[in-house]
Amino acid sequence: MTPDLHIRSFDNARPRPAPTTLEGRWLGGGDASIDLDRPTVVVAIKTECDGCRDIVNAHLDEVAGLALLVVSASDEVDREWTDVRSPILVAPKLLEELDVRWPPFYVVIDPSTATVATEGVVFGLDQVALEVTSFFSS
Repeated sequence: MTPDLHIRSFDNARPRPAPTTLEGRWLGGGDASIDLDRPTVVVAIKTECDGCRDIVNAHLDEVAGLALLVVSASDEVDREWTDVRSPILVAPKLLEELDVRWPPFYVVIDPSTATVATEGVVFGLDQVALEVTSFFSS
């Protein structure tokens, strides 16, 4: 019998500040400025990423009860994802501020403390939901 494994995609979050107003522009649209009023999962995506495709096609605005925002550092997604269901914020400066270097990756921003609460590698939305839920319930 195989014991239950409790594998997580992350270690403890590296302590660092996070903005509480997220700025960029919507893919194929205008400028955006989003004031965070609750913990928010920011999922960084990139082109040629099968796992990212699942996320942008899910058309969710929250995961595990938290707000969800899909972000790209590049306009390159314009060409690859013309038919996606989720809005994509193009915000290279935001990902730099959050120190997200290797999408697909997620961070949870806690606006009450203006910090990154937790983070991890994205394998799928169910996995992110499980990790975020277990983080906030511990």
